[in-house]
Amino acid sequence: MRFLLVEDNHDLGQSVQTRLSLDGHAVDWAVSLGDAEDHLATASYDLILLDIMLPDGDGRDFLASHRRAKRDTPVIVMTARSAVADRVALLDTGADDYVTKPFDFTELEARVRAVLRRRGGAAQTALTYADLTFDPLAATVTIDGQVRELRNRELRLFEVLVAAPDRIFSKGQLCDRLLSAAEAVTDNAIEVYVGRLRKKLEGSRAKIETVRGVGYRLTET
Repeated sequence: MRFLLVEDNHDLGQSVQTRLSLDGHAVDWAVSLGDAEDHLATASYDLILLDIMLPDGDGRDFLASHRRAKRDTPVIVMTARSAVADRVALLDTGADDYVTKPFDFTELEARVRAVLRRRGGAAQTALTYADLTFDPLAATVTIDGQVRELRNRELRLFEVLVAAPDRIFSKGQLCDRLLSAAEAVTDNAIEVYVGRLRKKLEGSRAKIETVRGVGYRLTET
């Protein structure tokens, strides 16, 4: 999935970006609120990780404005404020969750997963499509009792496709979801990931169909 990280501390920002990128997410990093608005004007995001104290303003004002504009992108606030009243105020302003600095990265990853599950309305993480079972947390698809592991980009690609079966996604749309703005995108990058994922789906009725000149879609045969 594609995340927007808003954090002006270079060491922390780099660490968060690296850690979530290793999980296979595309992470764009903004160091100010103005930078964050520029990113939001040109891309859509599945999650925003938001610091409070930024060089050009208060993240809480950004959050309030975000919600007033009817933007429903989930927001996890990263804050050094640990008082109960501060945490309650953040949730009332529109935060979906918060993590208190300094935090352990495993906690951040768990909160990201929890927010995304709630966002999808999924009490269960595993889902069934055609004759396979997909477990995004375990990064596996199970076909005829055979468990097949998905690598990071394969996992993120399948998450996009299985969330909207029969919908056609262009290469550009898939690049936006899989790759961050800082990553170099080659013409055949998506083709490579699609090819790898197709091999993992061999033997299943679930197929990734190429719609010539348009893009790809997940369909059942």
